[in-house]
Amino acid sequence: MNSISANLNVMIKACEKASKILIRDFGELEKLQVSKKGPRDFVTNSDVKAEKIIIEELKKARPNYSIISEENGVEKNKDISNSWIIDPIDGTINFLHGIPHFAISIALKSDDEIICGLIFDPIKDEMFYAEKNNGAFFNNQRIRVSKKNNLDECLFAVGKLKNEPGFTYRRSGCAALDIAYVASGRLDGYAQSNLNLWDIAAGIVLIKEAGGVINDIDLNSIKNIKVLASSTEINAKFIKKLGNF
Repeated sequence: MNSISANLNVMIKACEKASKILIRDFGELEKLQVSKKGPRDFVTNSDVKAEKIIIEELKKARPNYSIISEENGVEKNKDISNSWIIDPIDGTINFLHGIPHFAISIALKSDDEIICGLIFDPIKDEMFYAEKNNGAFFNNQRIRVSKKNNLDECLFAVGKLKNEPGFTYRRSGCAALDIAYVASGRLDGYAQSNLNLWDIAAGIVLIKEAGGVINDIDLNSIKNIKVLASSTEINAKFIKKLGNF
């Protein structure tokens, strides 16, 4: 086990506690209460419960840190230079359809950068995490982005594209896992627009620490974020193929 910071330890504990609720609810999907915030915006009581547990756990350990989360919005506390960024279920639609591809995502923003990120897939029991200058890990194994440099051998994840791209791609419905998979070399790149900060905050530090590249993201904007991440090897070819996505 590599040595991890106290903050990451707190994040892992919060994640594991919240995941118990999600695993249980996922097994009893037909009983879930679902409400609609908007046309494509589902929120389940699982989202709300998981977020509450995560926030409670993080506050116990760091009562003064600020919080940015999907259900609660922005909560400024005494310490405004440190903020937790939380997504209790990224991939809610998969979750609601009984598709085991969703994740809890927690990041720590300090001043103006993400210094710590954790993405946990509770159903597959897969945990991806990274800390600034300390590497990226998958279930305690060091991870690196893919080394492929031939587009024909690559697999990408993308959001909506205007034109059919000239490469093999998937749309998984979970931005956090898409980025985690790029960091761990399962996917070769990821491009998506209209994302929220909590979908991708943890992924930013994961990609960087796994040796990949990610576009500059303004951490002060919460919505309409565009992300483009890949290995350095394939980056230019990927961008060229994407065109103006």
